[in-house]
Amino acid sequence: MMGITKIFRHRDYELQCSAKPSDNGKFSPSLVVCKQVWPTRPREIAVPRGDHATEDTAIDAAYAQGIEWITNYG
Repeated sequence: MMGITKIFRHRDYELQCSAKPSDNGKFSPSLVVCKQVWPTRPREIAVPRGDHATEDTAIDAAYAQGIEWITNYG
């Protein structure tokens, strides 16, 4: 099973937030941030793994990490 990905836009960035199944039946978040204006180099951002009961909570964690990254480094 691949998991699901949702794409969000915030300011000049695209956030690709994913939830991937873990071995324990829970979900782990992952995040790729890509600026929508030059330079458009995608960056994989570390998200604390956590054990999320649903795909939606894992995606919410990735989204929150993306907003924090944009605020601090974008």
